[in-house]
Amino acid sequence: MTTTGEDHHTGAGAGERAGPWWWERWRGALFDGGLALVSAVECAVEGVEFARDAALPEAVGVVFGATAGSVLLVRRMWPVAVVLVFIAVAPAQMGYLMGLVGLYTLAASEAPRRIIGALSGMAFAGVFIVWFVQATQSDLRGDGAVGGGEAFAPFLALTMAIGLTAPPVLLGLYVGARRRLMESLRERADSLERELQLLAERAEERAEWARGEERTRIAREMHDVVAHRVSLMVVHAAALQAVARKDPEKAVRNAALVGDMGRQALTELREMLGVLRSGEGFSSMARVEPVSVPVPLAAVGAAAAAAASRAEDELGEGPCLAELEVLVGQSAAAGMVVELSVEGEVRVYAAEVEQTAYRVVQEALTNVHKHAAGAKTHVRLAHRAAEIAMQVENGPPPEPGAAGAARLPSGGNGLLGMKERVAELGGVFVSGPTEAGGFRVSAVIPAA
Repeated sequence: MTTTGEDHHTGAGAGERAGPWWWERWRGALFDGGLALVSAVECAVEGVEFARDAALPEAVGVVFGATAGSVLLVRRMWPVAVVLVFIAVAPAQMGYLMGLVGLYTLAASEAPRRIIGALSGMAFAGVFIVWFVQATQSDLRGDGAVGGGEAFAPFLALTMAIGLTAPPVLLGLYVGARRRLMESLRERADSLERELQLLAERAEERAEWARGEERTRIAREMHDVVAHRVSLMVVHAAALQAVARKDPEKAVRNAALVGDMGRQALTELREMLGVLRSGEGFSSMARVEPVSVPVPLAAVGAAAAAAASRAEDELGEGPCLAELEVLVGQSAAAGMVVELSVEGEVRVYAAEVEQTAYRVVQEALTNVHKHAAGAKTHVRLAHRAAEIAMQVENGPPPEPGAAGAARLPSGGNGLLGMKERVAELGGVFVSGPTEAGGFRVSAVIPAA
């Protein structure tokens, strides 16, 4: 079967055929049936004159013409056959409607161009010869309406041949090309739609990954900010309970420290929760439903980065290495025997480097309070040419039960949070027990 342009305009595929036989739609079947009926009537009328010229009964000419004209019914299935029938009946001067429609259907079909060109040329030659013979045999020179003498016959034949073949062929070629272009555009649109859907799914996955990363970062930040101060509060509260009756003055100092640390922890927690509540980054990502439109990867990364840095921007500069002495002093005030040593030339680093270094020392001291209360601790900070190194090492607790005296809970996220922070900056983090029974936390962070 040769598909024509009109078949595709209906918009139905082979699996959706609703018409009879080879028609895609009943509308197409009715249209072709009407054309075939008109063509059959035309050829039947013209067959009467053909029968008289050929000395045949008129009924034969009518039947012959009606049969030839009805071939137009299969123009969608066999357009080549329709054109061949037109060429065959052209000498009888019948089937002009069949020729016009057949040539158009052939030119608009998927037939090879060489076949279209060959049959169009044959139809042109047939019409030219028939009209040239008829013009030369007719006595037109005495008519007076048309002049030209001997040149009139070729002119008339050429005009009729061009008029009956060129317009339907050109129109069919245009419709066929336009239909193929529309099919190509539809296929490209479908392909783009599939690609956009795939991109949307990937963007949704990346957005979900970004939301998870942001939740992890905020949980780590809240743990670092709150856990240390709360741990010190618990240690001071335990010491306060122990010395409340023996040393009232020390109890008063411990109570004041507990109050100050509690207020600081509440202030920092309130500020951070305020950022999370009012921020446009993480809050919007956490509330918005999964996207159904494509989101560029750069936009997802930018949203995650903005959400990750908004809390630090709104809370200020954040902790820095200059505050390490205060941090160590707070631990010392809580009863820890701790020393701080600094090596190398002190200098200023990027904010994220100083914050990470501070948080590593802070979390390591918090772990000492939790798991080795009373143990001697040494904090070392080394400023090197291209990196900064820190180490927090504690010995074993002086008493077997001292580690759990304050009953500090442990979530198990401290070491993981430190490792993630250092790894994000391209550094190295190592932690583990020492041979003496203590624990050591070491980290090296590039200075750039």
